[in-house]
Amino acid sequence: MKLAKDGLQCAQIGLVLRDQYGIPLVRAVAKKTIGQILTENQLNPGIPDDLFNMLKKAVRLHAHMLTNKRDAHGKHGMELLESKIRRIVKYYKNTGKLPEDWKYDPETAKLIVEKGA
Repeated sequence: MKLAKDGLQCAQIGLVLRDQYGIPLVRAVAKKTIGQILTENQLNPGIPDDLFNMLKKAVRLHAHMLTNKRDAHGKHGMELLESKIRRIVKYYKNTGKLPEDWKYDPETAKLIVEKGA
């Protein structure tokens, strides 16, 4: 819980526990995953980790595309990434991890990443 309060994501918490504390699997010790423990203690972030990481990548790629307008491969990569974001948002809306009115937008993604990072 202390590491989550410091702003680390679930995967990063797992790496710290493994490397610094010698706990190879939290699930084997606590019978729960790191995400479940954080959810029980209301420390889970509003956006799932994988979606947040994709939003960070989209913000970086969007900034790249603003300076390199003729980058056709980058443009295609941006289209693929945004498609993946929309698919995962649809999944998280169906499972209830995101509100129904949540929508992907590059500008709001930039604000989310700045606030979270």
